[in-house]
Amino acid sequence: MIEKLNVIQTMMALLGASAVAITALEGVLIGRLAKRDQGQASERQPYDWSAFWVTVRINMWRVLVEAIPMGVVLGASLPFGQWMYEQRLWTVPMDAWWGWAAMFLCTEFFYYWMHRAGHRVRWYWASHQVHHSGNQYNLAAAFRQSITGKVTGGFVFFAPQCLLGFSPDAVLISYGLNLVYQFWIHTDLVPKLGWMEGVFNTPSAHRVHHAANVEYLDCNYGGTIMLFDRLFGTYVEEQDGVPIRYGLVKPQTSRNALWVCLAEWAAIGRDLLKVRNPLHALGYLFGPPGWAPHGRGLTTEGLRQAMTGLTGQPAGVPPEWLLEGQPAPVGEAAVAPAAAGSPQSMAFTAGAQARRV
Repeated sequence: MIEKLNVIQTMMALLGASAVAITALEGVLIGRLAKRDQGQASERQPYDWSAFWVTVRINMWRVLVEAIPMGVVLGASLPFGQWMYEQRLWTVPMDAWWGWAAMFLCTEFFYYWMHRAGHRVRWYWASHQVHHSGNQYNLAAAFRQSITGKVTGGFVFFAPQCLLGFSPDAVLISYGLNLVYQFWIHTDLVPKLGWMEGVFNTPSAHRVHHAANVEYLDCNYGGTIMLFDRLFGTYVEEQDGVPIRYGLVKPQTSRNALWVCLAEWAAIGRDLLKVRNPLHALGYLFGPPGWAPHGRGLTTEGLRQAMTGLTGQPAGVPPEWLLEGQPAPVGEAAVAPAAAGSPQSMAFTAGAQARRV
């Protein structure tokens, strides 16, 4: 089992090295485009090389963390999957075309729910927010991944595949291919792709997913296709003429790679230290990011309500004073009165928690 895991890790390391090289080439290309557009009406920003090197350092930390001998936590995925496979309801033949087709759909289905939990459950978000922490949308974001991803136990979302009759090896291969596909969609250089939009996970669809605009929060969770986003009502198309601000709702500006990985865990720790009600502790751990007791936090829904109160519609990028729980500056009063206890009014009087894409 460990030998299989080592082979997979070696393959991913080789893919990672290739990704770094391709990403660096993208940076050079964007730099040339920015230089070409100087003096012209262009929204393209220079490539953020400092953020690129933060991503490289994050991956160096990942190598160090995953070099720890495979134990109960880091090596749990394959043994648990193997145990589930031994209890399988039936066996799916992987020498038949329909077996791989079923594997593709099952992987996509469970990936959708794992990804959705990564945005809607703070325990999982604490790791996944690292992927969204870059303030530019480029190929570097594809391999900006947390060092704590395995600790949160996201592999449990794929264990049911083994119970359904897919071998752990096949599940790992299918999941790996799903992630490999997603590398190329992390770019703003590719425009909308016509009929492919709404069918496949395209650069446009994933740009929406990485946006901090409140109208784009918590959508487009699919890995390769948008089937389950459409079925479960989370598909959102990129709107023409609407500028996208990438990154976390409250931008991450630190260049400390370890802090980028641990910032949300530290925030969870601070929240848990102040709780007196055990149910509140559960809310801080497993509620949506931004949750706080008595509706005092700013979840996705709260942010949309707050922006509706400020601008008349649930859209746009929340201003810094709102995220910090400060009073509105002169001239930025809400267009509609904020009801007592609402996210709008709470944002003016209580510390609104930093929250993400």
